[in-house]
Amino acid sequence: MLTKRASARLARTPVPEIANVMATVSAADLRARVERLSVPRHYITESDENERAALWLAAQFQSWGYEVELQGHWRNVVAFPKKISGPVTLVGAHYDSVGGCPGADDNASAVAAMLGCARACSGRAAQVGFVAFNREEDGLLGSQDFVEWIESRHEPKVARAHVLEMVGFASDKPGTQQIPGGLPIKIPDTGNFLGVLVNKDSNDLLDDVLACASTYSPKLPVIGLRVTLGLERHFPVLLRSDHAPFWARRIPATMWTDTSEFRNPFYHQPGDKPHTLNYDFLRAVTQLLVACVLEELETEKS
Repeated sequence: MLTKRASARLARTPVPEIANVMATVSAADLRARVERLSVPRHYITESDENERAALWLAAQFQSWGYEVELQGHWRNVVAFPKKISGPVTLVGAHYDSVGGCPGADDNASAVAAMLGCARACSGRAAQVGFVAFNREEDGLLGSQDFVEWIESRHEPKVARAHVLEMVGFASDKPGTQQIPGGLPIKIPDTGNFLGVLVNKDSNDLLDDVLACASTYSPKLPVIGLRVTLGLERHFPVLLRSDHAPFWARRIPATMWTDTSEFRNPFYHQPGDKPHTLNYDFLRAVTQLLVACVLEELETEKS
């Protein structure tokens, strides 16, 4: 396994329009979305809240001009531009929580970032789709169903996926970051960085994310973990989120994270509430997501 960091030497020539779009992302909007979603919403134990969350997400996407579908038995919320030609970049995040938990970081923070990206890209990017997965907390049932469904269709095909898993908790205090037990890596003990996880089929994606971070978000620490030789099979902690079904189908996919319980003490607890999050950090992550998506489309055009 290899770690790699964003740095000035990886920076590219910025595209002014991308920087302009990034500037439209608002910390206040992100917080409002986190607060709206942060109620217990497990698929079974809080089924009414879970359904209300799905319908609210669908309405948000529709208000920005996307075609929306409640896909599959588990009610994944899928949003694509009205006109698509060719493979798409996909952005995904799960919207359910564990029972009894408000789930502000897990995973309202990631859903808020996804919505921020969808709003910023609406009308600008015809090759970007979004999916809010359900039942991540029940063994990735929603994302497994989605990947099977999207692979069975003629179009759109997924060229790459960015999956967001807890991206709102950060601290500049030393000692706030831990390493998952047994994982042979070295990372800082200050929990103020974004982690980006890829496997052997996603190496190019990590290079692009780090280059975008170096170019457009130089103040946001970003550390990539490149899992080589199929080692994810031996470290289950690396397969705990909705990127795993994409990896299983060899679809290039990244997982963006604040590292979950290895930083956030409120993981899967009633204390996972909106006031515990760092909204400057969440805004920076969302802006980087926007930059990555738009840069990928610029690369395809050239």
